[in-house]
Amino acid sequence: MPAPAHDLALPVASRTARIAAGSDAEAVAQWLAEFRASPQTLRAYRREAERLLLWLEHQRRSLGELRRHDLDAYEAFLASPTPRQLWVGPPRPRHAPDWRPFRGPLSPASRRQSLIILQGMFTWLVEAGWVNHNPFRLMRDKRRRLDNRQAGIERYLERTLWEWLWQWLTRPQQVNVSARERYLRHRRIMIFGFAYLLAPRISEMAAARMGDFFRREGRWWWRVVGKGGKTARIPVPDDMLVLLGNWREVLGLAPAPRPGEEGAVLRGLDGQRGLGDNQLYRLIRDAFHQAADALEAEAGEKAMSQVTRLREATPHWLRHTALTHQAQAGVELRYLASTARHSRLDTTAQYLHAEDEEWHRQQSAHGLPGRVEEPV
Repeated sequence: MPAPAHDLALPVASRTARIAAGSDAEAVAQWLAEFRASPQTLRAYRREAERLLLWLEHQRRSLGELRRHDLDAYEAFLASPTPRQLWVGPPRPRHAPDWRPFRGPLSPASRRQSLIILQGMFTWLVEAGWVNHNPFRLMRDKRRRLDNRQAGIERYLERTLWEWLWQWLTRPQQVNVSARERYLRHRRIMIFGFAYLLAPRISEMAAARMGDFFRREGRWWWRVVGKGGKTARIPVPDDMLVLLGNWREVLGLAPAPRPGEEGAVLRGLDGQRGLGDNQLYRLIRDAFHQAADALEAEAGEKAMSQVTRLREATPHWLRHTALTHQAQAGVELRYLASTARHSRLDTTAQYLHAEDEEWHRQQSAHGLPGRVEEPV
């Protein structure tokens, strides 16, 4: 594997630079520093920037030399990083000699997200005077391929699928299971219940402390530090209090958190150490895949669309699922926005599917004359 691009000194790309940088990697590092208050965003952006820098380094080129036709080549590379032995490998620490920047080919959605991130990076680099043009602006189908806005949220579990998943997660275990297996089951229930009831981001779940749950005037709240370091409080429903109490019992703690109580909410096998973002992400993904296998074995071909949804699901789908189901349950937009901690109501409005349901209901009144026969 070539040395990471950010370890190599590259010629200064522009004499009009408005930042103090001596290489492409240093310029990109300054762009990434703008996101240091959002660790999850920073990690995702660093990954995509590093992949591009490594690809350019492999061709002995710089950011300033990237042209419009290169974007098609790079997108094709994301779809099939070759040669595989150079680019693709299992998860490894970043400093390991067998570390690779890809786990495998990127899906169309992941490729699109990568280009969106890099488009934003180039916009910043142009403003910084580091490069003199943004090749993404020349894409004729830029609006279709790089518009990050959505008419509505699609990446969530429909209520019937969520209800099946929750029933699967909470199925009674056999009597003779080990203490470790019981612990893992309770922890997984806590993770999914936490995600569904309070709609947190993964980083917020991993950072949650027991003392973040507090009581004021008879009501329980969850204190959370979200994107940009903004602190908010979220109402804690009764079901969450039951889950938390059950989980604390497993940990050997009193049913209710004490004011200022230390200790992570979600913990490792030792019952003390908190889970990191990446570990929590993998636990949820693994659960989705195990659930997909279980549903396929249980229902077979007739459930393949739901099985596919579970295999596609990422941990962030749980946040989308929580907010969508709250909207469907009639939670007002202003309260939904407060739970989601969105700064714009139109972002929250993407979770409202009521108009789709009404449109579909009214459209069903339009049909063919007489009775449509089933095909023979």
